Amino acid sequence: MNISRRAVLLGATYGFASLIVKPAVANRDGVFAQTTAATSSAQSSRPHKLPPLPYDFAALEPHIDAQTMQLHHGKHHATYVTRLNEALAKHTALQNKSPEELIRDMNSVPEDIRTAVRNNGGGHVNHTMFWQIMKPQGGGEPSGQIAEVIKKTFGGFDTFKKQFNDAGARQFGSGWVWLVRSRQGKYEIVTTPNQDNPVMMGHLPILGNDVWEHAYYLKYQNRRPEYLQAWWNTVNWDEINKRLGSAARS
Repeated sequence: MNISRRAVLLGATYGFASLIVKPAVANRDGVFAQTTAATSSAQSSRPHKLPPLPYDFAALEPHIDAQTMQLHHGKHHATYVTRLNEALAKHTALQNKSPEELIRDMNSVPEDIRTAVRNNGGGHVNHTMFWQIMKPQGGGEPSGQIAEVIKKTFGGFDTFKKQFNDAGARQFGSGWVWLVRSRQGKYEIVTTPNQDNPVMMGHLPILGNDVWEHAYYLKYQNRRPEYLQAWWNTVNWDEINKRLGSAARS
C-alpha cells in the first residue's frame, strides 16, 4: 500500500481534516497546546481528559514526523479518552478512579463495560506514558539507575536494545513492547497485544514503545524495525529514571 493510499484510509477512519497538520500554539507556560478548542471543550466536564503534549508536533523529527504525532495524539489518543468517558457514563461510582486504578483490576470493572475500559483505559494510560518518556533531543546512552539495571540484567545497552527491538518487531499485529519490573521484582522485556498494559498482569512498566501501525506507518510504512531503531533517539532517560524509582518503591 503506498503512502497516499494509507493516508486516505487513515483520514476515512479518523476524519480527513485531521490529515492537515495544524500549527501548535504555545500557552503562557511555554507548553504547546496540542488539542483543538472543540476537543478541550467537549472534555471539560468529563472525568478523564486528553493531556497536552509537552512539546510541539514536529519536536521529535526526523525520528517521528509531525503528521504522525498530530494524528497519534489528537485523533487516536483523544478517541481512547472519549470512549473511556462514554463507557463510564453509566457507572458514576467508577468515575473518581484514575485510569491506572481502573485497568489494574479489570475483574472489578462491570462486565458490560469491561472490554471498553480495557481497550480505551489501556490506550489512555499507555499513550500518556508514551508522550512523557520521549523528548526533543532525547536518546543517547542511558545514565543513572536505569543504566545500572540494564547492565545488570542484560549485560549492556546494545544487548538490551537489540532484545527490545526484536521483541517489538516480532509482536504480531498491534501492540506494545515494554521493559517492566515484574511482580517478582525482576526486570524483563514483555509485549502486550492491542492496548493492554503490563499492570493488567501485575507488572510495573518502566518504558514502552507503541508498535501499532498508527505510530509509524506514515513515515516508515511496513519498516517497523527501522522505526523501532529510530525511536531510541527520542527517549527521555530522566523520565524513565523517575518511573524506575517509583517502581522500585512500590
